[in-house]
Parts: sequence; C-alpha cells; structure tokens
Amino acid sequence: MPFVVLVHPQIPPNTGNIARTCAATGTELHLVGPLGFEISDRYLKRAGLDYWPYVNLHYHQHLEDFRAFQENHGGRLIGFSVSGSCSYIKFQFQTDDWLLFGSETTGLPPEVLALCSATVYIPMAQPHVRSLNLSVSAAVGLFEARRQLGILEG
Repeated sequence: MPFVVLVHPQIPPNTGNIARTCAATGTELHLVGPLGFEISDRYLKRAGLDYWPYVNLHYHQHLEDFRAFQENHGGRLIGFSVSGSCSYIKFQFQTDDWLLFGSETTGLPPEVLALCSATVYIPMAQPHVRSLNLSVSAAVGLFEARRQLGILEG
C-alpha cells in the first residue's frame, strides 16, 4: 500500500486532516521535519479528532533520516508538484510508492524533487488557481493510487 509523506508541513489543521485520511485508509503517514508546528499542537489534534490512536505515524527530524528509512524499505518516491511532468491520473502507481507532498507555502524543495522517480501534478481547470489545499491534494493522490491498485475498499 502506498505511503503518504509530508515534507516540512506548516499548517496544523492540514496535517491533522491528512492524518485522519490516513487513519481511515490504514495508510502510513510520514512527517519530515522541520515542521511549522509542534506535534502536540492543539489545532493538529483537533483536526485529527480522536483518530490519532489509529494513525500509523512516523516522524523523521530531517530529510536524511527519512531517506535512510525509505531506502531500507524500498519503493519509488513520487513527488506531487504544480511543476510535475505527468498528470496524477495518467501515472501508474505501484503498491510501494511514497507519495510526497511539500509545505503549503513552497511545495517540495528542489533537492526533494531531484530524489523523486517521478513527479506528478493535479490538473487545474482555472489557470489562476495554482494548487489545491494540501489535505485535499494528499487525499486526491492517495485515493487515485488506491483506486488504481484495487484497494479502495479497506
């Protein structure tokens, strides 16, 4: 099953909402620091409601820590970016993909994009809208990967 990775998230409610999505789908959530908030932030907890015990959460203080963990487990790094080279719908996801999402303000850093096996984007019909909310983007990407892999139902 794919993994969700948030690299330097800044807004607690977005991370809380993504954690809730991960809890509902049984998806591992990886947070890569530095974060723009404390893990104990009340807004983070409120957004995740009482689902935190069901989140398979991994915190990596630095990108290097995450890379060591990911390399040990294998799989491709798939970066979601407005500058991605392929629409996420046309991309063929695999069960051990790591779906990477960057911070709300800057997206994935160039050094992270350079590590990715592929970069994908979510098409926008309105050219003046650069991107979706981080929690929406993560849900869209995760559910498309799950749909393609035939694991939408639990």
